[in-house]
Amino acid sequence: MITAPPPPPAIEQPASNQVSFGVVSGTAAAGTKRVIVRAGSRVVADRPLWQRHFQLRVALPTGESTVQVVTVSAAGRRSTASIPHVIGASTALPRPHAPRNDPLLAREVYKLVRSFGGTSAVYVENLATGAGASWNARATFPAASSLKLGIAVTALARSQWTPPAGSTLDRLLRQMLTYSDNAAANATERYFGGSTSGGSALVNSMMRSIGLVDTEMYGGYALDSFRASSRALSGPVPLRVDSQPSWGYGKKTSAYDLAALLRAVWLAGSGKGPLRTAQPGFTATDARYLLYLLVHVRDPGKLDREVGLVPGVRVLHKAGWINDARHDNGIVFWRGGAYIVTVMTYRGAGVGTSSDVLAGRVASAALRRFRG
Repeated sequence: MITAPPPPPAIEQPASNQVSFGVVSGTAAAGTKRVIVRAGSRVVADRPLWQRHFQLRVALPTGESTVQVVTVSAAGRRSTASIPHVIGASTALPRPHAPRNDPLLAREVYKLVRSFGGTSAVYVENLATGAGASWNARATFPAASSLKLGIAVTALARSQWTPPAGSTLDRLLRQMLTYSDNAAANATERYFGGSTSGGSALVNSMMRSIGLVDTEMYGGYALDSFRASSRALSGPVPLRVDSQPSWGYGKKTSAYDLAALLRAVWLAGSGKGPLRTAQPGFTATDARYLLYLLVHVRDPGKLDREVGLVPGVRVLHKAGWINDARHDNGIVFWRGGAYIVTVMTYRGAGVGTSSDVLAGRVASAALRRFRG
């Protein structure tokens, strides 16, 4: 008599369309004796199982893969559950670290910003140790599309669940972040705020709730032109204004605020940090979903200009640019490490490729320092 295979395992983590920190958990059928985890064609875990619930820490590839969890009964019968579209961030589980200045990296950052012909700001922080560097991190710049990250966080915090693939909110967030679509940004603000002004007020409130005071959302985004004028609408890491650009009024933010917001999203992915405390509606699954979307942003040649060519390195980011300001804000991760890097630039006569080059060089200097 041939026995039927046991039911497939019920998987809690990872989930499709999310970044995973290497946690594989779930519940197996009664009588299961082994659990095997595959990422693509590679076996990343093969463990005996003594109880139905399991939770493993595995090294998932930084590329996108399908994770398979195979359970094996005492009779050798196998059952499989598959989770597609998983990106591994196989670092230690995110937890807070007090930022501290790294003098060597600070000197390198200073040399790089001095080579840029306009006004710039930089914030870098190793998410595993807190070591970092900054320049002009509290100066406020025209924010451009960099604040679409704040819109996404606020939308998820006010949603009852992480948006399923293909849902209205999922489509809006993908369009707003992946393609930096202004109409989608305005529609997302209306989705949770009733209007762009109402949505902007809620974004500002979210930022203040986690202690970020340099940011002003200032309504929706202009739709008549993508390049809207900026005047239309070993101590701690230094947080100061070294050179404040004079640019008028409108959406504004600082390198520190952008970095701190993205750091809060990263920490929330393991249920920690200020967002989980101040915005309880922003769940760990929301954070891992948002990080997944940021990996797929189609705006290359900035922070990823150099580090994106290094095998095993992935960059998740959200850039923003207008005629006279150009920024990028992201997390660079590889197996075993991650750091946040934010580079903002302004030049009244207009910015261009030199801003992207600066962002790429800062990200590359940080990678060399943090990987040793």
